[in-house]
Amino acid sequence: MGDFVTRMLVVAAMCLLPAAPAFAAAAPADDGMEKLFTFRDQRITESSGLAVSPTHDGVYYTHNDSAATPTFYAVDGQGRTRATFQVRGAQARDWEAMAATKDPRTGRGVLWFADIGDNLDGAWPNVSVYKVTEPRTIADATLPATRYRFRYADGARNAEGLMVHPRTGRLYVVSKEFSGSVYAAPQELRTDRVNVLRKVASAPLMATDAAYAPDGSSYVVRTYFSATLYRPSGETIGRVTMPELEQAESIAYTSDGRSLLAGTEGPRSPVYRVPLPAGSTPTPSPARAEEKKEPAPVARAGESDGTGLTIRDVLIWLAAAAAAIGVITFLARRTR
Repeated sequence: MGDFVTRMLVVAAMCLLPAAPAFAAAAPADDGMEKLFTFRDQRITESSGLAVSPTHDGVYYTHNDSAATPTFYAVDGQGRTRATFQVRGAQARDWEAMAATKDPRTGRGVLWFADIGDNLDGAWPNVSVYKVTEPRTIADATLPATRYRFRYADGARNAEGLMVHPRTGRLYVVSKEFSGSVYAAPQELRTDRVNVLRKVASAPLMATDAAYAPDGSSYVVRTYFSATLYRPSGETIGRVTMPELEQAESIAYTSDGRSLLAGTEGPRSPVYRVPLPAGSTPTPSPARAEEKKEPAPVARAGESDGTGLTIRDVLIWLAAAAAAIGVITFLARRTR
């Protein structure tokens, strides 16, 4: 029921967005946004995580939202599946996101799979993230995984965003809530006990994915409507207009850090490449600067409060909530 209400609120908000042109301006025709490819594999029906291979040129990884077995796919730039991988020692309770980094010591790629979905906001005592060493060869295989368990310091919650800082290796989870947050994992992860996630920054409401830039100078948080860029401190850089997708679920940076990749769920779902606006990528911060806590700027009317939202956004969502509640009440009465 909780997931149904969430979807109703999102649908209602989307219906109201056209009435606020000052808030959601259309993307210009020459903004460089393009469809990169479409997943051709009929098994890829709920692409929820997306990542660019850190060691294999032209290879992209994805996985379904949930499945009977933990599986992910390597596809090429035409959307054709080049390999299917099974993850040994993992469960696929509700995989929602993935990330890809490179181990600075070995040069090997590292893939992270986040089993962090919790539509009941507390149904699971803890959530898991699986670490898999990227295969040297793109061919069907079963790969071993290291499991890390997590709990939130301020109580269980639903989440769909995972990102890993490329320089420090620190893992972050972004919650999917009306008042979302970025949670940092301990610098050193333990397999023999549950690791604690602690809130370090705010995030936009209903975040569906997140990713760190390849150089660590910024990160992006995706929602159903747009994407917001942040400095590692949590300070907002700006918004990036996203393509209109049926259910926007995934976000990743390209290898050069100049564009974003945006995906969606559904059979034969597309992946778009969205160039970042000029000047939107800040100069890389000193080492470990992402851990520095800075006070959030005070928002003025119509400006962002650091979460990617404006006051207009809040008003729109309040109206959407009222509309959705009305629809739910009507349906409840009709089904008595």
